[in-house]
Amino acid sequence: MLEELFGITEENELVKTALTHPSYTKENNFDSLENYERLEFFGDSVLKLFTSKLLYTIYPKSPEGELSKIRSILVSDAILYQVGVKIGLDKLILLGPAEEKQGGRKRESNIACALEALLGACFLNGKQNEIEKFINDYIMVYSEDIDKHFEKYNAKDILQQYTQGVNKTLPVYRTVEVKGPAHKPEFVVEVEWNGEIIATASGKSKKEAQQNCALEACRKLGAI
Repeated sequence: MLEELFGITEENELVKTALTHPSYTKENNFDSLENYERLEFFGDSVLKLFTSKLLYTIYPKSPEGELSKIRSILVSDAILYQVGVKIGLDKLILLGPAEEKQGGRKRESNIACALEALLGACFLNGKQNEIEKFINDYIMVYSEDIDKHFEKYNAKDILQQYTQGVNKTLPVYRTVEVKGPAHKPEFVVEVEWNGEIIATASGKSKKEAQQNCALEACRKLGAI
């Protein structure tokens, strides 16, 4: 899959590093520079650069603020996780045994970080054209829905602004249940405000469950 997308194989040294989780280097007593953290740092900028370029082209009449809002969602862990799973990164990442047992192969942040690191590795291998095509084909496909339904992706911020505007307090999220096996968990979250549980929702990650919970709360409160 990686060769089809980027013209590069898993045997490439930078790609190997991009697919190595910190738990793997720690539990095997390898140098920490051999995990994906440095490439993730670089890849984050690569992702934002190409995403910004494509947004600038696709939305020629949108002001900077609107483009920034859309980009913030496009480069979020939630979107990167979906894309990473779609291209099989969850099967390729190297994890330490403990992280593996704790469901790290399906952990949203792990897949998102690995994808950013992979983009950094590809950039350093001169695959700029392939990166732009990949981001256009796999990430920008979410931009239209984000533009039309921004509140769905930004419900936590909307709810926070609403509650602070009413009485300067913040909503509190709690994970009340985790269903299913470790490799495929479902998180159930509730949100409390003013001493009352105002919504409960579930998701494939804590972040997704919180976002779904916030969206339900916003609808009940009339915030959206």
